[in-house]
Amino acid sequence: MADAAPGPQRPKLRVAVLISGGGSNMAALLGAAAAADFPAEIALVLSNRADAGGLAKAAAAGVATAVVDHRAFPDRDSFDAAIDAELARHGIEFVCLAGFMRLLTEGFTDRWRDRMINVHPSLLPLFKGLHTHQRALDAGVRFHGCTVHFVRFGMDEGPIIVQAAVPVLAGDDADSLAARVLAMEHKIYPLALRLVGEGRAVVDGERVRIEGEGAAPGGMLWPAG
Repeated sequence: MADAAPGPQRPKLRVAVLISGGGSNMAALLGAAAAADFPAEIALVLSNRADAGGLAKAAAAGVATAVVDHRAFPDRDSFDAAIDAELARHGIEFVCLAGFMRLLTEGFTDRWRDRMINVHPSLLPLFKGLHTHQRALDAGVRFHGCTVHFVRFGMDEGPIIVQAAVPVLAGDDADSLAARVLAMEHKIYPLALRLVGEGRAVVDGERVRIEGEGAAPGGMLWPAG
């Protein structure tokens, strides 16, 4: 008997990445999306700043870019409406915020509910907002890290998809800690987008259930002794 024909392949999710700066997390997503088996394609990189370094990186990778300058709009609602229009023009289905330094309105976050994710440099719900690495050092925590979460209205709010932790070392300053965390951001953001694109990250209330997540690794201890 002949083998059964494979089922239809899930279409790739059309994703826009919103940036305000150099776009290192955007570049990590572009790199992951270059793999044939990645379930999402980066169809647009949009910035609120024409001088954002990430725009040139995206263009060099052959990805469409757009600028929606927040200074050209009288209020946040009209700015967000312009972003929405650009996303619609490119047929975008899902949004990744990657260093996008503008707070989005409740209307925008509601329209993109469960279709927009963000990466934040702390183990949420700790250290929302800015200067997370110095605040972690000031608090004396032994672990710090990063989080990818679905976006809700409010700063760094929403169901958590993936987190990564790094130890805080005795000689750390904010810059050294930030560099170690950033390396993990570049790992967990593509992972989170893969889980979403494969339909494995399921929002259940205000928590995320990961289908087939497998066995948990052993716990981490720091300092080790």
